[in-house]
Amino acid sequence: MYDIIVVGGGHAGIEASHIAAVLGNKTLLISSNLNNIGDMPCNPSIGGTAKGIIVREVDALGGLMGKIADVSHLQIKMLNNSKGPAVRSLRCQADKITYPKKMQEALKNTENLTIKEAMVEDLIVENNMVKGVITKLGEKIMAKAVILTTGTYLKGNILVGSTNTPSGPHGEKRCDNLSDCLKDYGLKIIRLKTGTPQRIKASSIDFTKMQEEKGDLTPWTFSLDNKPSYDVHNQHSCYLLYTNEVTHQIIRDNLEKSAMYGGYATGIGPRYCPSIEDKIVRFSDKPRHQLFLEPESLYYDEWYLQGFSTSMPVDVQEKMVHSLKGLEKAIITKYAYAIEYDAIDPLQIKPSLENKILANLYTAGQINGTSGYEEAAGQGIMAGINASLKLAGKDEFILKRSDAYIGVLIDDLVTKGTIEPYRMLTSRAEFRLLLRHDNADLRLREYAYKIGTITKEQYNNLLIKKEQIKQLEEYLKNNYLKINDNLKEIFKENNLDLPKNNMSYYDLLKRPEISINFLSTIINIDYSNEVKEQVEIMTKYAGYINKAYKEVEKLKKLEEKEIPEDIDYNKVNNLASEAKQKLIKVKPKTIAQASRISGVNPADISVLTVYLKKEYNRR
Repeated sequence: MYDIIVVGGGHAGIEASHIAAVLGNKTLLISSNLNNIGDMPCNPSIGGTAKGIIVREVDALGGLMGKIADVSHLQIKMLNNSKGPAVRSLRCQADKITYPKKMQEALKNTENLTIKEAMVEDLIVENNMVKGVITKLGEKIMAKAVILTTGTYLKGNILVGSTNTPSGPHGEKRCDNLSDCLKDYGLKIIRLKTGTPQRIKASSIDFTKMQEEKGDLTPWTFSLDNKPSYDVHNQHSCYLLYTNEVTHQIIRDNLEKSAMYGGYATGIGPRYCPSIEDKIVRFSDKPRHQLFLEPESLYYDEWYLQGFSTSMPVDVQEKMVHSLKGLEKAIITKYAYAIEYDAIDPLQIKPSLENKILANLYTAGQINGTSGYEEAAGQGIMAGINASLKLAGKDEFILKRSDAYIGVLIDDLVTKGTIEPYRMLTSRAEFRLLLRHDNADLRLREYAYKIGTITKEQYNNLLIKKEQIKQLEEYLKNNYLKINDNLKEIFKENNLDLPKNNMSYYDLLKRPEISINFLSTIINIDYSNEVKEQVEIMTKYAGYINKAYKEVEKLKKLEEKEIPEDIDYNKVNNLASEAKQKLIKVKPKTIAQASRISGVNPADISVLTVYLKKEYNRR
């Protein structure tokens, strides 16, 4: 008998099983292939726009993804570094051999965690409560809670042109029966689709015809606990290239041969990561589309053609690839394909990621309708935490939209649902100025320490950082610029306008052209770069940040207005019929969540609020 069983060894399953074990649960991780634990079946990267912030949040909560990315990458850079702090995110090229190897080592060294190779085909269910799992060999394994993180393996189908092959990613065995069993238990199953592009033999690529993209010379880490351990001057480059009119014409001429446009696909693909044929159709006015060649590993000779995913037949793929500059003689080692798979309607899950129909069943990752390694990891760690808290008889842990991108992700899923693979974007977060790369620890480590997922040492480091931020801020506010000849010369050398009057260093830092690094040349600021960065952002964006916090306070008041579980929406007079249907389906926990449901308008919220005051305040 286990406390928690996690089914699936992808990025969601890894974080779920690891954090459950860290919290003292006797945990079993079941994977259909032990060698695939931590595998990266699609792109060879961790992070990216918004996604990199999720990795930082997973790390702040005690997760593994950021730590392993830091010791297995080939290149790392900060995206949008020239823009405001709200949209900056780290992205690294991860070695596809080293990353899973290091991840598997970390799991094997995790106390309370057992790893088993098996295919789970059914659940053990009694009175709508999950009691364990049943493997393909008929073995029954009991547990107090089960977390499903099955990725794209549920009835997976590989699509290449008109060819449909029952399979998981890269020819792995798929899971044939589990989604049917879930359907029998009352869960709504949806069909989704994603894809992966070609892999190209490095020796067949003419890199001279492409634009080289190097890693940053600034050393970075995803993990708050790691120090950079790589040589910034010895990173592997990526290469930028573009489609052209010849490429587009090949695609247009063969569009009906695509699995998607030929009617061979039934699943719905990702809107924000479309296939190349979808780009050509949807953006027919664009003369070219951006692609990247990215190294997959130091241990083999394949490069990933980012942005060129397709479900065209292999003969058409050959023509498409060879039409690209620098790839005229390219040898395709793996052809692109689309993959369809079963998932559950996320409106059936609670904000804790527990299923509404089957108690003690949690789900995370692509089974919930998301795409991406990072989105999976964020859900995985939350599912592991909440399953652990429930077994311990403690309150569930729900991240608000103002707490983390993970909170936005889960709230979007359970409140709005999805009919296509969901991808995290900065535009989805209304409080993105508060949810930055640089402050993930300040936002989340207090929670993590209370739950028990980080150590006392990690928490003490957080307290020290907070105190140093406060000290530096107070110093800048209480000390003043004193204008003299030496100072005049420094400003002149840096082409900066000298203030006409003495002013505090804090007010000086508010000026757009003045950086904390410049201040360090005229006063001694003996603090870490992280502390200085934090003070600089909080100073320059103080007005916007304070405005955002005021909006958060308004939202908190709505979050505090809970909706009783026993409410009968049919008794709420004057609710619009659509709103009534959506409220019954979603079963929001608070007025704030209800207000975010599509089809529920402000008038419906007013009606509902009045009803709750009238009916429940008098009980």
